[in-house]
Amino acid sequence: MVYGRGMRIDKWLWFARLAKSRGAAQEICESRHLRLDGRVIERSCILVRPGSVISFPHDDKVVAVRVEALAERRGPYAEARLLYTSLLPDTESAVQAAA
Repeated sequence: MVYGRGMRIDKWLWFARLAKSRGAAQEICESRHLRLDGRVIERSCILVRPGSVISFPHDDKVVAVRVEALAERRGPYAEARLLYTSLLPDTESAVQAAA
């Protein structure tokens, strides 16, 4: 059961510019490489909410972020960057490459 407001994880990944397209975000979710709060995610319909931790491999790096907010739209990078906090020092370069 999800408490509070939530958003589909594929939509959030796209809005946060961690995936180039919504389809790419769905592929990340269904690859079984994405983790939400330590759980392996198999479906893109799982809800994410502020405070959740998301991690997944991107190229040869690992992206690990904490969700800070949910978005209403896919805005510019500067706006999307406010939706999460990077948890690993090399996450920022991997995120810019994904966007």
